[in-house]
Amino acid sequence: MQENIKLIDLIIELVDARVPVASRNPDIDELGKGKSRIVLLNKSDLADASWNRRWMEYFEAQGAFALEVNSKSGSGIKAINSLVQKACAEKIARDRKRGIVNRPVRAMVVGIPNVGKSTFINSFAGKACTKTGNKPGVTKGKQWIRLNKDLELLDTPGILWPKFEDEQVGMHLAFIGSMNDEIIIMEELASDLLERLRLLYPDAVEQRYGISWADSSAGTLGEIARVRRCLLKGEALDLKKAADLLTDDFRSGRLGRMTLERPQEQDAEGQEKIQ
Repeated sequence: MQENIKLIDLIIELVDARVPVASRNPDIDELGKGKSRIVLLNKSDLADASWNRRWMEYFEAQGAFALEVNSKSGSGIKAINSLVQKACAEKIARDRKRGIVNRPVRAMVVGIPNVGKSTFINSFAGKACTKTGNKPGVTKGKQWIRLNKDLELLDTPGILWPKFEDEQVGMHLAFIGSMNDEIIIMEELASDLLERLRLLYPDAVEQRYGISWADSSAGTLGEIARVRRCLLKGEALDLKKAADLLTDDFRSGRLGRMTLERPQEQDAEGQEKIQ
């Protein structure tokens, strides 16, 4: 990204609408200084609609353009072209002043693993997409995609940063499936998820599984195992199976539309504005 940032006019950053801060790579603010920014709240259909609006206001207050999208269904995708023109209006005006016309905006698409970046690019590009191949200064593996005469996209690999400063960030990324489940103790992850849901969406869990909340998250997970017949030999509760069931129900939206992070939880003093 550092090598290619000088080649682009705009950063299009995909975040998961359910955890918009945890799903942002914190290095992008520093790398993208001086570049126009569009933040796309992807998977917005899985997130709480009222909080989608507030998160858009939050990112706009930080100096970015923001939009709700659902890459799978294509919802919101058509609005991106006009947003690109708005975000790069000054750059386009400068080009025209210098006699440069019909020069496409070059945008870098960034996002962490499993945020839906590939689905977004396919949805945005559609059948009209033509790959323009590697260009000078572009490292191997980066791919330029020409969408139309006005816009070229530079696709980048989805990467996670090396270390989480905040344990909750890692936990939220695990909730949405951006980390490998095979390295996670799913029963513990499910208990952590239940703690968050008990605070934010207690009725959704009760209605989905037909249970009442137990004294502890582990106890509630046991209740889910009992009512959903997640059992081992000898009728012992299979908490791993119940944990997989719960996390899958959350990730797929079967528990309902949920947003686990709230703008007011962010430290306004510590948030660097997007330049």
